Amino acid sequence: MSAALPPLIQQYKADSESVYNTWFINNEERLKAFRSIRRGVQQVVKDIKAGSFGNDFKGTSLEFVLGVISEQKQVFQGAAHPFYWKPKLRIPDIYEHEDNKRAFGQFLESCLAATTEQQLLREIDILDRRKIKGLGPAVASILYFLHPTLMPPCNTAIVNGFNALFGEKIKLGSWSEYLRMRDRLRDLNQEHRQHLSLDYGALSGLLFDVGVKKMIAGDQQFATDEDRDKYQQQAQKRHKEVQSEAQEENQHTEMQHHLLRVGKALGCDVTTAINDRNRLCGGQKLSFLCLDQHPELPVPAEVASTIRLIDIVWFAPGTNRVVAAFEVEKSTSIYSGILRLTDLAFSMPEHETALYLVVPDAREKEVQAQLSRPAIRAAGATIRYILFSELRQHCEALCKFGDSPAAMLKIARSV
Repeated sequence: MSAALPPLIQQYKADSESVYNTWFINNEERLKAFRSIRRGVQQVVKDIKAGSFGNDFKGTSLEFVLGVISEQKQVFQGAAHPFYWKPKLRIPDIYEHEDNKRAFGQFLESCLAATTEQQLLREIDILDRRKIKGLGPAVASILYFLHPTLMPPCNTAIVNGFNALFGEKIKLGSWSEYLRMRDRLRDLNQEHRQHLSLDYGALSGLLFDVGVKKMIAGDQQFATDEDRDKYQQQAQKRHKEVQSEAQEENQHTEMQHHLLRVGKALGCDVTTAINDRNRLCGGQKLSFLCLDQHPELPVPAEVASTIRLIDIVWFAPGTNRVVAAFEVEKSTSIYSGILRLTDLAFSMPEHETALYLVVPDAREKEVQAQLSRPAIRAAGATIRYILFSELRQHCEALCKFGDSPAAMLKIARSV
């Protein structure tokens, strides 16, 4: 199959609805997720150390981490399921068993700090030897977002794709089987690196598409007509999802365009997320409304890189003082947007930045719930929200009659 892989890769890359094109490349939400997930994992470790992690998946910081992962398009849908607390089976046994909970926290902390493949493999071996009931290679989907060039994600579709491509019989729930698959993927990634990426997301997406039979490889066939019909239904569903995602992207860009126009009309210097500068709205590139580059900010490089991913930032003219920041949300995690805004607020408290979430009308209750979370309230950063419909409706009036950035308060809502 190795010799037949290049044509399959080219087919995968040419398909506009493949994982490669809908998730892996040109996807700023994917890039934003890495920092949000890393921060979330850090919080899981802190909660376990403090004894505040809880005895159920729901409401824990781990739920947030898996929520952000699950939102990463179809590849990771269902990533949270292995971590749901199943009381009758007492799995995964990291909620009631304090030693197992501590071991899981120590594993995550060590993986956060790891810089080499050997360190990660050692931590996996230590965790595996504990034989924690119900805690298996599903954790690899977390590891992928911590170390995308060292650890591939793992789920049913990816394993099925691997087995179909290479005639293997890898078992889903075994760390040793996962590592055997990973060794093969490492070699393949090196062999075909000119066609793929050092990031395992590209190759894992190919396995996923083969695993759900979006792509048929080698001798892989449909067992029955029913299987073929099911595949066609899935393909139609995926096509509708891609169309819906494209519509969401257009709305997202429209809101960014409105905010850039309003910001400039109110006398601010404005920027958009570095990955969004080439987006078009009404034939106009967002970059034509922005500063050529973000002003230098007095914050650590890691925080600065996060701020540069905030959808829209307004600066006092001719300065690096941030007067307002906006995260435009669609189907992605509202909580991860909140993290980016609080990062900015806590890094530069002297700027007294106004923070806003801009959200579809249908997500208003969800926003209210997130902003009401005790952890968000305890953080002390004031975040307001603006509905898509109201920004769209009042954009021209704000441009014409607004006299300062505080004009946004007229359409913003608080919890």
